[in-house]
Amino acid sequence: MTRYAMVIDQRRCIGCQSCTVACRTWNDLPIDEIYNPVVSEGVTGIFPHVHLTYKPLLCQHCDTPPCVPCCPTGASQQDEDGIVWVDPDKCMCCKVCVNACPYGARSKSHFEGFVRKCTFCKPRVEQGLQPNCVATCHQKARIFGDLDDPESQVSKLVRGMYTERTFEELGTEPQIYYIPDAGGQL
Repeated sequence: MTRYAMVIDQRRCIGCQSCTVACRTWNDLPIDEIYNPVVSEGVTGIFPHVHLTYKPLLCQHCDTPPCVPCCPTGASQQDEDGIVWVDPDKCMCCKVCVNACPYGARSKSHFEGFVRKCTFCKPRVEQGLQPNCVATCHQKARIFGDLDDPESQVSKLVRGMYTERTFEELGTEPQIYYIPDAGGQL
């Protein structure tokens, strides 16, 4: 069975925001909505040997998403492949799912009247394409694929590299894995 996941290699991410722009373009987002911000984890080291690390944030497409069962209308859904999404026709914009998400990955669309979030570019994935943020990352810091396929690059990275997941202690089983940047001298 397919179970989609993403690995983000923080050693490669340069904070260029091309993934943020690609996401905004693909999803036709208004200026005040961002599904995919890239934040700095701050400068480490002592001058002149300083290092800056970036962390792209997005919906974690949790294996056990708290946002899905709390939805009173069934608008928040999870496909068998793990993609978590919102059906805008069912959403009444009560924001229960927004409050349930420990990652702050959902937002109320002020113009459209429903909750929006990253969907791993579900229509692209259904056509066999990569999510737009992955396809646009010129540093190849984002890797997307089937975690259940032992031959996929995602599966090999998760098995073979040290990875971290955000708020793993909450038991949501996030499907975004980060290869941390340990820093160092340049």
